[in-house]
Parts: sequence; C-alpha cells; structure tokens
Amino acid sequence: MSAETPPTPAPDARVGGAGVVPRERIAKDLAAVPRVPGAPKPDPIIVADGVRRSFGGINAVDVEHLEVQRGAITALIGPNGAGKTTLFNLLTGFDKADVGEWSFEGRPVHGRTAARMASAGMVRTFQLTKALSRMTVIDNMRLGATGQRGENLLASLLPSVWRSQEAAITARAYELLERFKLDTKADDFAGSLSGGQRKLLEMARALMTHPTMVMLDEPMAGVNPALTQSLLGHITGLRDEGMTVLFVEHDMHMVRHISDWVVVMAEGRIVAEGPPETIMQDQAVVDAYLGAHHDTDLGDDRLLEDDVVEQYEAEAEAEEATQ
Repeated sequence: MSAETPPTPAPDARVGGAGVVPRERIAKDLAAVPRVPGAPKPDPIIVADGVRRSFGGINAVDVEHLEVQRGAITALIGPNGAGKTTLFNLLTGFDKADVGEWSFEGRPVHGRTAARMASAGMVRTFQLTKALSRMTVIDNMRLGATGQRGENLLASLLPSVWRSQEAAITARAYELLERFKLDTKADDFAGSLSGGQRKLLEMARALMTHPTMVMLDEPMAGVNPALTQSLLGHITGLRDEGMTVLFVEHDMHMVRHISDWVVVMAEGRIVAEGPPETIMQDQAVVDAYLGAHHDTDLGDDRLLEDDVVEQYEAEAEAEEATQ
C-alpha cells in the first residue's frame, strides 16, 4: 500500500490501554514516598524482590526491592556498568535471573519470555535500535502488531479471515507514523532512516501493541540534537495518555526535565530514590558517579562535559605513571 494513500484510522484507535492519571496526582502520590532505596509506592505497577543476576562471579544486578509507580515517568540512572540494562533485560524477559521474583500489574511474571511480557502490556526499546533495515517503515510497523490471524499457516490461505484485521493494523500504523512525523517515510527502507528517526520508529512500533508500560533504554543515545525535543515530547506524551514509562538515561538534563521519580543504581544495587529535583544532591548519588570527587555538582550537568572527562583521564594517567 502506498504511503500517499494511507487508510483512515479506525474510530477506536488509541495509543494506550490504561486510564490516564493526571501528573498532579502522580506528584501528590509520590510526595509522601520515603527517599530511600526500595521505597514502597502508593500504586506500583512493578514490584521486584531479591532479583540477582551474575556473570562470571560478578553481580551485575542485586536488587533487594524495587517498586515502579503506575502512570509515572521513572528514570533509572547510574554509571556505566551499574546494571541498568541488565535489569531491563530481566524485567522484560530478555534474560533470566539467577534468583528473585517480580510482578507486573499484580501478577507474577518472573521467568516469562519477552514475547509473553509484550503480550501482557510491557514493551521496550533498545539502545541500539532493532529496526529491520531491509523492510519498509510501514512493514516494520505492521510487524509490531500482535495476534495477527494471518500468521497462522492455514488462516493465511483464507484472505477473508485476516484482511479486515490487516486493514485495521495498517490504519493504526499510519496513524502512529503521522504522530511521530514519519508518515512521509512509510515506503522507505528502515535502513535509510537517520539514527534519531530509527529511535522514533522503534518507539512508534512499540505502541502498536497498545502497551500499559513502555521501557526505553537510553532513548537519546546517538540522537541528533534537532530531534531531542521531539523525543522528549513523545515520552511525556506517553505518560499523559496513561502509560507508565521507565527509562535508562545518562543525560541528566533530560532526567530532571521529564521524570517524576529517579532510581539510582551502582554496582548492581539500588542506592537512592527520589524526585529529580533532589536526587542529584543525594550523597549516595554523588558517591556512585564520582567516588572521591565530591566537589563536582551533579546538578550542573558537568558529568556530560568533555573537560571533566579529560580531567579524570589525566588523573588516571598520572596515577599509572607513579606506579
């Protein structure tokens, strides 16, 4: 089907399946939450206990307790190697924990596969996008829909069984592409998109399943600054339409700008939790990121500046020269 003649979206097409929780209500609910690791939340959508995953004797994840508030944007931050992506992989079924259990929407889901987690309403994106480069953008979108009748071998031989469903899937795909300003690229190969456009495509494709929760692994990594504001708007839009968002990010400005709650990991453990306006001043956060360099303020984004990195590299070289 040509991108020039997209079908009319179905009247009941929608992005999320959950009820919308006003941001003011989220802020009020989180205001009373203790600023301690593993703090209980008023309405958690994820509850994890004793989750551990080790590689070669090294504990990549060692989370005693974690709760993620429903309807909120929660940022998961920490230095490289803190275990953030590994925790993502465990919760979404892309990896198996050594021990531990967790629930999603009140139902135990530990041990479920990634496909079953997606069917349950939890979808994710990746730091390195997984777009199928040799398929068109619209076909990438269609592929994201679940429960397609035409995927059954026998049913595929009977167009009357799947044709109406495919039309509805295609309509939804065009609706989302228009929302993410990718509708003009519908017939282009996904491999021809820029890095930022692939991020948008992956986020749009994730919404084809009508998820309850979206998990984003470094959504800003490799994105052209011109698309950054657009991505920020789309992420806050997910929350405003009733979805829960959990994302991994190193950009502290983004974390402060859009998140309702921040969870900090270091060496596989959760070391701090709190609202973004206060978490950057938490001593545990300073220790996790900077070690002995306690004079550096996380709140001014200096972690992201080249001169700070060069300073630390020079100090490391000087220490090596004296050994």
